[in-house]
Amino acid sequence: MTILIIGGSGFLGTELVRQAAAAGQPTVATYTTRPGNTARVAWRHLDLRTPGREDAIITEVGPHLVVNASSGKADWEITAQGPVRLAIAAAKHGSRLVHVSTDAVFSGSRVHYGESCLPDPVTPYGAAKAAAETGVLLVHPNAVVARTSLIIGDGQSVHERTVHELAAGTRDGVLFTDDIRCPVHVTDLAAALLELASHDARGIHHLAGADALSRHELGTLIARRDGLDASRLPTGLRADSALPGAIDVRLDSRETQRKLHTTLRGTRRFLAATA
Repeated sequence: MTILIIGGSGFLGTELVRQAAAAGQPTVATYTTRPGNTARVAWRHLDLRTPGREDAIITEVGPHLVVNASSGKADWEITAQGPVRLAIAAAKHGSRLVHVSTDAVFSGSRVHYGESCLPDPVTPYGAAKAAAETGVLLVHPNAVVARTSLIIGDGQSVHERTVHELAAGTRDGVLFTDDIRCPVHVTDLAAALLELASHDARGIHHLAGADALSRHELGTLIARRDGLDASRLPTGLRADSALPGAIDVRLDSRETQRKLHTTLRGTRRFLAATA
């Protein structure tokens, strides 16, 4: 049975491809700019702005599972419309679908968000992701929509690169002390997504880490792990900035965690474990 990973050359997609291939699953992955280099994986070009291309790939591949880990930021055609067309094609061909969403669908007005909370986005990106959630579940009611938070790796994520650049003084900006999220490690997230796909799961699930901490706290932990001088990391308040978006959003993942063998580790644990 074949797995099709949409956005397989991205940060999360690369880890999904690696884990699926390592488990011996026949795996096909899509890319927009250039394919990845994981062995034993077939690559297909897919631009989600091209209607019909997703149906053609699913028809060709015949996957039992489609995992959508693509990221189009605030591009409505990629982030909102593309996933719905993908869900229509997956439903048409009888494929299970796991669609990756984000905590950006929430405004932060209530801080703590369970899986039954309705989206109330305050940014174009959040609005596009919220629209995708609604559309995906409308056209493919048995799909899984998995919301997650900041995704951290072993030095490869955008958040980790930012910390290194700020510590080196090669990047302008600050790390907010009032901007709270629940970061998750990319290996935990990928494993949890594939595990959910193997269950009879459907609907909304939260897959975030167990610790809520600020961007600056996250940066400090990354700096300590990597031997950087954390005192060089500049601080600021999101509330004093002109940046749009939620300030404090904490996904409650306990309900889904109880269903999983995969542990969604807290940031303090997974960063300390690699120190």
